[in-house]
Amino acid sequence: MALTPSTMLALGTVAPDFTLPDTDGKNVSLADFGGRSALVVVFLCNHCPYVIHLREGLAQFGRDYAARGVGIVGINANDVKSHPDDSPARMKAEVIKAGYTFPYLYDETQAVAKAYHAACTPDFFLFDGHRKLVYRGQFDDSRPGNGVPVTGKDLRAALEAVLGGRSVAGNQKASMGCNIKWQAGNEPDYY
Repeated sequence: MALTPSTMLALGTVAPDFTLPDTDGKNVSLADFGGRSALVVVFLCNHCPYVIHLREGLAQFGRDYAARGVGIVGINANDVKSHPDDSPARMKAEVIKAGYTFPYLYDETQAVAKAYHAACTPDFFLFDGHRKLVYRGQFDDSRPGNGVPVTGKDLRAALEAVLGGRSVAGNQKASMGCNIKWQAGNEPDYY
């Protein structure tokens, strides 16, 4: 496990398109979230201790904001040859175990992760109703073992600003977690 920060993709970036299978094999695309006031894209996986640490809070976040019409989607881009715990079959079990109510998609080619400049798990991206990036960074200050409660305060504050028609604060902290497990020879050039 290599502790890796998010790349902090440029604010204003338009959400890269995607069509990926969910845990039932049904394709989900960016277009499926049309008409939503905001979209949260989170790169995660099953085995990462940083994701496991906040998954209960992430599941609650999903329930809280889905009820308010926010689109939320999780994407797993890890190489399952080197990390079989992140396989689609185990993703299906993870959805149940974690209590995720949002789609959890598998990025087998890792092309979507590269398009988003995703670097770690978890890695959060918040897009406004025009699908422009307004927040990228951490869920909150909690990390495994630091004793800070998982609240999602950073992402929640950004999302509340979007929903309230306000600007999102510019002082955004990078997310930290396990590096995405790239397929051999498929590592991105943005590190």
